[in-house]
Amino acid sequence: QVRLVESGGGLVQPGGSLRLSCAASGFSISRYHMSWYRQAPGNERELVAGISSGSSTNYADSVKGRFTIARDNGKNMVYLQMIGLKAEDTALYYCHAEYTPWLREYWGQGTQVTVSL
Repeated sequence: QVRLVESGGGLVQPGGSLRLSCAASGFSISRYHMSWYRQAPGNERELVAGISSGSSTNYADSVKGRFTIARDNGKNMVYLQMIGLKAEDTALYYCHAEYTPWLREYWGQGTQVTVSL
């Protein structure tokens, strides 16, 4: 069965850092565009960062310079390194995989990131 499982979330103080992991199973991520989204209560789900199959990256303006997305195709994993965390980064973070030529996409269940004193 195809699965994306996020981990690494937790409680961190403002200015702190955290690294999220996304473990894929049931398929190979090598040809997929991988992304991290987040959603806070009352807000729409927003794209945080993306990385193409060729490892080109893109970031939301709100996280640019603070977050870094990376992929390890050999381990079938994707990461989101977050530094300089702010209270407004508090959200449920989701891993997303998409292969457009096959009209195929997958979502993880999310991992909670809370930035607070």
